[in-house]
Amino acid sequence: MSNLWSDVARLRRWRDVELAALEGMVEAGLAPREALEDCVQRAGDFTPADAARIEEIERTTKHDVIAFLTFMEERVGPSARWLHLGMTSSDVLDTSLGMTLRDAMDLILQDLERVMAAVEKRAFEHKHTLQMGRSHGIHAEPVTFGHKLAIWYDELRRARTRLLSARETIATGMISGAVGTFAHLPPAVEEYVCKKLGLKPAPASSQVVQRDRHAEYFTALALLGASIEKFAVEIRHLQRTEVREAEEPFTAGQKGSSAMPHKRNPILSENLTGLARLLRGYAVSAMEDVALWHERDISHSSVERVIGPDATILADFMLMRFARLMEDLRVYPEQMKRNLDLLGGVVNSQRLLLELARKGMDRQAAYVIVQRNAMKLYEEGVDFRQALLADADLCKMMTPEEINDCFSPGYHTRHMDDIFRRVFGRSE
Repeated sequence: MSNLWSDVARLRRWRDVELAALEGMVEAGLAPREALEDCVQRAGDFTPADAARIEEIERTTKHDVIAFLTFMEERVGPSARWLHLGMTSSDVLDTSLGMTLRDAMDLILQDLERVMAAVEKRAFEHKHTLQMGRSHGIHAEPVTFGHKLAIWYDELRRARTRLLSARETIATGMISGAVGTFAHLPPAVEEYVCKKLGLKPAPASSQVVQRDRHAEYFTALALLGASIEKFAVEIRHLQRTEVREAEEPFTAGQKGSSAMPHKRNPILSENLTGLARLLRGYAVSAMEDVALWHERDISHSSVERVIGPDATILADFMLMRFARLMEDLRVYPEQMKRNLDLLGGVVNSQRLLLELARKGMDRQAAYVIVQRNAMKLYEEGVDFRQALLADADLCKMMTPEEINDCFSPGYHTRHMDDIFRRVFGRSE
């Protein structure tokens, strides 16, 4: 990913845009074919030394594209006068940026496939692994760890849809001249260039490709980061000592604290949480770039030179880190079972409530019966099931067998096949 943003890679793309534009001019009868052949033959590749020479020229010109064109004149000779004919700097910069962001997204999408494969595998592995579901951080009702991961997978699929849309939006080029009016080159040249470089022409452009496209791109990355942060925060909670239902991999020789040798900290998830904050900031910066003065200014340029490489490299890194985390995540079903039993079965209270309602009891009256027995656990330490079996009002409505049946764990996993078919298209 970082190679996409190197000076050498940037110069190669600028060369490709310029040569494609000249080729388009030749096809349109606006430039001699001999000049194109000479430029293609002499343009060559770029080395770090070439990049350094162009940087040296830029110290005088204070303009990066002019420095590049000056270098091309040195390298190519007289035929270089046909390069950049009728074009403006943003024709080169924005078209090459579209290529870079498109290619960066392709790498990110590859990473995402690895993440989704890891989440899917672990979801099926723990499809029926019961654990406590929590709302407000408090025990609610049982779920399965696989169900939790199926929800993550579904969210990642939505992220993929957004990323694909952003890729389509950003893969846009322009060769429309100083203020986008094609005054000095016809639209046919732009169409030729974009087709050759795997882009779409901007239907209408000013001196720049409009920055709502870039805002969409970086917002899609920020949303991806937000989802990864969500998953990371869940892992951090599950790794807490009092919970300890899942844990990041802890490798041989790894140390958790300089002071406390016993520590095993969720450092990978904490790192991902922090990086997601950066991605959100880059999305805000991209949105600030949408409003430019008139046909253009360059207030967006300095921003994009930072957020382009930073955001894509960060997203790439986050996905690879999260993929490895999920592949090696330690899951503790026995601890999940211990936590399920922690409150003596009060988490089955809704089942009792609904059963009483089905038997004809007013819902609020049923709620009072179930709640008062649940509160005995909190306030008196009385076992919930024993409290229920001793409640005269409840026993008028339900037999001991029916009460005990409300504690069956299979009740909470009976529709996992349906959920998995919805998410993955299969249940096994």
